[in-house]
Amino acid sequence: MALLTKLPQPFRAMTERPIEFHDRKQDIDLQQLQALFNAHAFWAKGRSIADLQIMVEHSEPTISMWDDQKLIGFARSTSDGIYRAMIWDVVIDEHYRGLGLGRRLVDTLIHHPKLARVERVYLTTSHQQNFYERLGFVRNDTATMILDRCSAIEMLQSTAIEF
Repeated sequence: MALLTKLPQPFRAMTERPIEFHDRKQDIDLQQLQALFNAHAFWAKGRSIADLQIMVEHSEPTISMWDDQKLIGFARSTSDGIYRAMIWDVVIDEHYRGLGLGRRLVDTLIHHPKLARVERVYLTTSHQQNFYERLGFVRNDTATMILDRCSAIEMLQSTAIEF
């Protein structure tokens, strides 16, 4: 595993081993990632291993957080590398929350060399606005639109639009 950073002694609350952060996609254990999402990320439950593989392949950078061989945190981004980036799927095992690891995970992601020059970093969250505000993010109620493909297909099928 490529070591990106180790946490100092005060963060070693759960174990005597240091918590490690990695940015190598090939180090991500997809079964552990699926289990982490299913147990600790309501928005990501039920994702298949095949879909997680595609997700990881198309995200850059990805940051995984490890307590020895146990995946305890994950975050990913998509970006053009200069103007815009989007943060996705920030999750920490609930047994490791409250230790500053979420802050460190997001900080590691947004300061990664692949995002270091990005002008604007976006994210969506429905429950953690206060957490992200403490990291410097600002609420923005005017710039986000969503195309839910399932809803859009149903809408198109129910209307009599001919091409």
